[in-house]
Amino acid sequence: MSWIQKLHETYDCCAGQPQFDKAPLPPISARPQDTQICITLNGKGEFQNAELALLRETQIIESEASASRSGTSPAANPLSDKLAYCAGDGSKFGLNPDYFTRFETQLSEWCSSEYRDPKACSVLEYVKQKKLIADLIKSGVLTSTNGRLDRLKLNGKILEPGGAWIRWRVELRDELQANTWEDAETFVRWERYESSKSDATSLCMSSGTTGRIARLHPSNIRRNGDRAKLISSNDKDGYTFRGRFLDSGQCASLGYIVSQKAHNALRWLIERQGYPNGDQRIVAWAVSGNPIPKVIAGSDEIETVEVSERYKGDVGQLFAKQLNKRIAGYQAELTDREDIVVLALDSATKDIRRLAITYYRELKASEFLGCIQSWHEHTAWPQNMGKDRRFVGAPAPGDIAEAAYSRRVDEKMKKATVERLLPCIIDGRPIPLDIVESCVLRTAKRTGLKRSKGGYEEEFEYCLGIACALVRGSKREENYLMSLEETRTTRDYLYGRLLAIADNIEGLALRVADEGRDTNAAQLMQRFADNPFTTWRTLELKLQPYMTRLRSSRAGALTIRKKLLDHVMGLFRIDVHGVSEFTDNSKLSGEFLLGFHNQRADLTPKKPNKDAVVNELESNLSEEEGL
Repeated sequence: MSWIQKLHETYDCCAGQPQFDKAPLPPISARPQDTQICITLNGKGEFQNAELALLRETQIIESEASASRSGTSPAANPLSDKLAYCAGDGSKFGLNPDYFTRFETQLSEWCSSEYRDPKACSVLEYVKQKKLIADLIKSGVLTSTNGRLDRLKLNGKILEPGGAWIRWRVELRDELQANTWEDAETFVRWERYESSKSDATSLCMSSGTTGRIARLHPSNIRRNGDRAKLISSNDKDGYTFRGRFLDSGQCASLGYIVSQKAHNALRWLIERQGYPNGDQRIVAWAVSGNPIPKVIAGSDEIETVEVSERYKGDVGQLFAKQLNKRIAGYQAELTDREDIVVLALDSATKDIRRLAITYYRELKASEFLGCIQSWHEHTAWPQNMGKDRRFVGAPAPGDIAEAAYSRRVDEKMKKATVERLLPCIIDGRPIPLDIVESCVLRTAKRTGLKRSKGGYEEEFEYCLGIACALVRGSKREENYLMSLEETRTTRDYLYGRLLAIADNIEGLALRVADEGRDTNAAQLMQRFADNPFTTWRTLELKLQPYMTRLRSSRAGALTIRKKLLDHVMGLFRIDVHGVSEFTDNSKLSGEFLLGFHNQRADLTPKKPNKDAVVNELESNLSEEEGL
C-alpha cells in the first residue's frame, strides 16, 4: 500500500496549488477526457445551440462503476458521456437503446436525491425529450444518410458519431458559470450523492480510517481509452484470490476517497511528467509537488539554471561544474528529507487489461539528487546526436537502446532496455555489460552504419558518443577523462589512439585530393577491434601511399602526425620478459573507442560555428591550452 499512500499524499499536497492552475488535479470522481460536441441548454432544459469543437482534457464526472467500465459492463457516466449514452433517439439511428436507459436512470436517481445539482436537472429535463440527435442534425453538427449517422470529421480525424463525447453548458440566471465541466459545486454534489448510497464501509488499509470502501477502481491510467487497471478483483476464476480468500475484501480494503485521489494523482503525474515508452510509463515525482530532474532523460533535457561563467579546465571539469550548479538549483527547492518516488508501470498480461508496477523506489531528496548527479557525471561524454542535438553529458536510456540495437529497434526490446537501465540510474547498479558490448560492437561496424545524404557518418557519430559514455560509466574506477590522456598507457586506449591517427592521416590526404571515400581505418575498424596487432600491420602498409602524397602538399602536418605515431607506439608497456603489449593480438575492449574519440578530437581543428554548448566547452579548453 506504500505507493497508494504516497500518491494520496501527493494529491493532498498538490490539489488547488496555484503553480498547477494550467493543468490542475482532477476532482474526486472525475477524470480528464477529450470531448467533441458542446451543447448549450437554458435552465428549463431547452436546447439553445450546439457546436462541434474538440476540447482536450475536459473534466468529466464518473461513477464508481463507469470509472472501470468495459464492453461487458457498460455503465454510464452521470453527466457527460458519449452520444450513444446521451441520445434518447439513438435507436432510430442504429445506436444501442440500453446505453441511454442506463444514462437516464442514473441521472434521474441523482436529480431526485437531496444532493441534486440544478445543471444536472436541466440536462435530465432535456434528454427525457429524446430529441438530442434530431437537434444536432438541425444545428448542422450531425448529418445522416439512409437512416444512419454520417461519420464526423474533426481536426483531420474521422470519428464514429456514437463515440463522440458530449459536454454540457447550462445557462442559469443566477449563476455565472455555465460550463458544467468547470463547476466545482457540481462535482462536489455528485461525490456526496455517490458516497451517500454506499453501504460498504470498512477499514481503509492505506489511510487507517473507517469509511466508504472502493468496490471498483478506475482505469484510464496511462491515457484515455486505456482499459488496464492496477487494482482489480473481478477475475474470480483466475489467478487473483481464488483458493486463498472467499472474497476480495478479505485480501485488502481501500477507501473510495483514497483510491480516487491516488489514481487521479497518478494519471496527472503521468500526463504531466511521465516518460512514455510503448505501453510502459515511468514517472518520478516529489510528494510535495516541487520540481525534480527528469529520470529518463539525457543531460541536455534536464531543466536547469544556466551557467554563464567561464571556467578554465578540460571538458569534463566544466561539465561537472555545470552539473553541480544544476543540481544545486533543485536542492534549493527541496529539503534533504523530502520524499521522492520513482515508479514504472507496464502491462501485466497480453490482453493489456492489467497493469503491473515493474519498478518502485522511495528515496529522500538528497539521495535521489545524488543518484541523478552520479549517473550524469560518470556517463558523461561529448554527444553528437544530429545537427540540432549536440551536447556534453549522459545519453538518454532510449538513445542507448537505439545505439545498442539500431534505430529501428522494436518496441519490446527498447522497453526492456530502458527498464534495465532504470536501476542503474536510481540505485547506482552497474550498467549491464551486454548493453555496453552491443553498443561497442555496433560502433566498430563503422561502414555498415547509416550516413546522411552528403556522406556524413551520422549514425556512427551517434553510436560513438553513446558507446564511449557507457564504457566510461561501466568502469568508473578508471576515471576516464573527456579529453586526451597523454599519460594513459593501457593497451586498448593506445590502440584506439593509433587508429585515430591513421584515420586522420589518410583522411587529410583524401581531402587534399578531393576524394570522398572511406579511409582504410574506417573500413577495417571492426577487424581492428578483433585483431589489433595483425590489422595494424595492414593499415601501416596502406598508409604509405598517402604519406607520400602529403610530403609534397602538407609536409608540416605529416611530420607532426608521424612524430605522434612514434610517440604513441613508444607508450606501450613492456612486461618482465621484454615483450611489448603492442604485440598482443587479443580482442580490444570498448576502451579503444575512448582513445580513438579523444585522439581524433585532439587532431580536429576547432570550428567557430559549432553548437553553442560544445563551442563554449571547447573555447574554455583552448584558453587552458593557450591556443
